[in-house]
Amino acid sequence: MDDEVVATSSELPLPEDFLHFLNQNGLDPSIYVASHSTPRYIRLKPGSEAHLPEIEAEIKCKLNEVGWLPNFYYLPPEVRIASTKAYQEGKIYGIDAASGAAVVALEISQGDHVLDLCAAPGAKLCMILDLLGCSGSVTGVDVARHRLAASRTMLQKYALGDRCRLFVADGTTFSLIPVRVESNCNAEMEENLEIYKEWTPRRPWKERKRMAKAMENIDSMMSKQIQDPELIFYGRHSGVVGLSKHDVFRTLDDVEISQFGYDKNAHMMVQLNTSRSLNNGAGQHSHAVYWMLRGLMP
Repeated sequence: MDDEVVATSSELPLPEDFLHFLNQNGLDPSIYVASHSTPRYIRLKPGSEAHLPEIEAEIKCKLNEVGWLPNFYYLPPEVRIASTKAYQEGKIYGIDAASGAAVVALEISQGDHVLDLCAAPGAKLCMILDLLGCSGSVTGVDVARHRLAASRTMLQKYALGDRCRLFVADGTTFSLIPVRVESNCNAEMEENLEIYKEWTPRRPWKERKRMAKAMENIDSMMSKQIQDPELIFYGRHSGVVGLSKHDVFRTLDDVEISQFGYDKNAHMMVQLNTSRSLNNGAGQHSHAVYWMLRGLMP
């Protein structure tokens, strides 16, 4: 990169280490501040194709199809979708092309059990669930509870939570495997064990009492460097309903994990796929994500 570009880049509002990374890889730093030229991406929910004309009429803009990403469209960056009827009714998703490319690279098949680390805010999670349909399962993990709660809201909005479970946990230590077979516990077992019933946003009285007691020990819990995973959502067919807490949180040895573990790891594909340049402006985001992952991954 020539001296003029380097001098100009030093004036940009970007971290110095990031600028150094861009210079080393021959990338023009100005692409990260040229928001006026970076398109916005949306994904059309499968089955909503007939609504394209009315969506375009509402946003007063033509949706341009991204040829290499099924159901993806790009539009000018100034167009806002959050207040549109299509977005509020769950017909479109806001998701960048780099994230969509990472999901496509997973080559998801019917029946796969997928692990999505750093799952919040949930756009990739929803895309994976759309691809799985009425099969397999997705386990979403994120260390930030409030962000994962936003993912839970998204799952409910798009009616995609049936085969999903969400854990607040440190992804670097998360080791729970997918539940591939649902359990049928009898009444005697339910009396002796804490059995997961169908999930509801309203906690029963006994659970609220347990939570209140747990809050009394919050100081000692916060002193732990890494806390145990917390299950904050599970769908009817996620494999959790009917199991005991022991079954859901049990740990396995390496042999069992190799036999019964996840078929796909979404976070790993983000790391691999975002190192490549993508068309239609997505490569700008891809290099940024890759740079961040370099600092987080061994």
